[in-house]
Amino acid sequence: MTYRSRLLGAAGVCALAVLGANPAYAAGTTAGSTITNTVSVAFQVGGIAQTSTTASDTLTVDRSISLTVAEVGTTTTTVNPGSTNQVTAFTVTNTSNAPLDFALAVAQQTGGAGAHSNTDNFNVSNVRIFRDNPTTGTVGSYDAGDALVTYLDEIAADGSATVFVLGDVALGQANGSVAAVTLTATGREAGGAGSQGAALTQTAGANTAAMDTVFADGAGATDGLRDAAFSAKDDYTVSAATLTAIKSSRIVSDPINGGTNPKMIPGATIQYCIAISNASGSASATSVTVTDPIPANLTYDATFGVKTNGTATIASGVATCAADTSGTGTMASNTVSGTLASVAGGETKTVVFQATIN
Repeated sequence: MTYRSRLLGAAGVCALAVLGANPAYAAGTTAGSTITNTVSVAFQVGGIAQTSTTASDTLTVDRSISLTVAEVGTTTTTVNPGSTNQVTAFTVTNTSNAPLDFALAVAQQTGGAGAHSNTDNFNVSNVRIFRDNPTTGTVGSYDAGDALVTYLDEIAADGSATVFVLGDVALGQANGSVAAVTLTATGREAGGAGSQGAALTQTAGANTAAMDTVFADGAGATDGLRDAAFSAKDDYTVSAATLTAIKSSRIVSDPINGGTNPKMIPGATIQYCIAISNASGSASATSVTVTDPIPANLTYDATFGVKTNGTATIASGVATCAADTSGTGTMASNTVSGTLASVAGGETKTVVFQATIN
């Protein structure tokens, strides 16, 4: 804050009155504003009122640079392997007493704590930043009307903008994998709409007669105090299906012993149990298609057919299918096929068929 003063002196007994006074540290007062205080001195000489005299003090409000960046919401962004344009959202707020531009940058972690009591272990790709359009589309959510940006233009004092960080998730990412991202906004000069302003420079040394610039920001996730920048973290957490398949067989009958202690001899009927399991806590797997070519020394049992969507018990790596199937599969080109609409986390579903040994 800078100031200048003017004082008119007079001799005699006086009474003081302050006119039009403003607080010396008015919160939010616009940078570059002038604040003038005027004092009036009334007095008498020989009991006769004399012409009063005045003195004034004018100061200029300096520019206080501060900002915040905050994650929108309090939870991780859940993503699936192979998904694109996955969104984390932030709010950038100009808490300075002057308009500013803000340069934007996204950094990806290499290990370490994420934003939600988790640990980073992979990076998303194709990272981009979009500014939410506050007047069209779905305000507060990423949509086609939002603009790809590298900076925020002309953000007024106490103004804010919603920023979306988008990234793509590679196929093959394991369930529970975490990619942490950090958005940093850095204050820049305003005044030229449509182009990013110059870097801010803090006024060094003693107070000057001009509007000085003071960096007053706090420390963010990865930046320090009073650096005209602020940063915040968010993260992506992968929700993936974790499927395993077990194929087991049991002999149903043979042409000599029937169903009593049957043996694996030519003509014996074999039942195959294919169990598809999804690990507990995993995302549901949908449109699960199972295909199994029939070997040349087996003949498919068309009478039994292909049965699907049953349950199974698994012990020591061997699956035993229950007789509770509710769907059917197909046989074509000597290949058995069965489709499971979905297999939820912690669930096992089956495909069952029979064949005879040639």
